Amino acid sequence: MAPFEALYGRRCRSPVYWDDFTEAVTLGPELLFEMTEKVRLIRDRLKAAQDRQKSYADSKRRPEEFTVGEQLSPQFIGPYQILERVGKVAYRLALPNSLEKVHDVFHMSQLKRYHAATTHVLDPEPLELDASLSYPEQPVRILDKKVRSTRRKDIPMVKVLWSNHEREAATWETEESMREKYPHLFQMVQRLKSEVV
Repeated sequence: MAPFEALYGRRCRSPVYWDDFTEAVTLGPELLFEMTEKVRLIRDRLKAAQDRQKSYADSKRRPEEFTVGEQLSPQFIGPYQILERVGKVAYRLALPNSLEKVHDVFHMSQLKRYHAATTHVLDPEPLELDASLSYPEQPVRILDKKVRSTRRKDIPMVKVLWSNHEREAATWETEESMREKYPHLFQMVQRLKSEVV
């Protein structure tokens, strides 16, 4: 039943639903008992829905534990060494002095295991954090173009490489919004095309 009907014991009067509203409203202990039963029914159905959603989420969750001294990468920066485990799902990392404003405890969903390779340069570029602990993102260049078709129109899209991110973290943005905010990117593309020709 709809939440309105569960709360007030009658269907909502809307232009969409035409019905006979001449039904009598019962008062007294019967109403209290009926409302208690409806609340119990609602709770049972909410619990069933929550359990169903939890089972969907749990099937994709993988149990993973890290050990003290292991190298981990928080999303987009790293790797940094684990100092200690905090609770069941958080870890304290040894962050450099340049990140002293950033809290050093991370939830495990924000961490990934670091696999060392000789080609990796482990000297992170210093990030300029402002008072809100964020850093400005600037587009570096356009990597690719495509046209996304919907039912009514075609939308030109561009794949943008952002500063402080690797090529894998490039995002698709609408060409129109990027032309408005960053026209210099498209001037660079035109210059490169003219040099090639």
